[in-house]
Amino acid sequence: MLDLILSSANAQAAAANPAMQQNPVMQFLPFILVFGIFYFLMIKPQKKKLEQEQTMLKALTKGDEVYTKTGLLGTIVGMTEKIVTLEVASGVKLKVVRSQVAGKSTGLFETESK
Repeated sequence: MLDLILSSANAQAAAANPAMQQNPVMQFLPFILVFGIFYFLMIKPQKKKLEQEQTMLKALTKGDEVYTKTGLLGTIVGMTEKIVTLEVASGVKLKVVRSQVAGKSTGLFETESK
């Protein structure tokens, strides 16, 4: 009840004094700040990561040892625009969608020396 009385009193004071009314831009300032935070903390890093992934996928060649997003390890023995053929064991070949290749496996199993 007290909030209702105070809010109506503030509204009356603002109506009586036009200088107390807020600028419309200032009303949107919190939304602009939240969008800016989301952009720099979520959108921009995700965009950069996607560009790096696309560059890596374009640079793949036959003979590269790669791993997939599902955890398969293999050597590229054939490639088309959308399909990569991996040899996961001697004589065992799997066809995988190119976008599912997560990266090159060089350095994947290296351990840090302490």
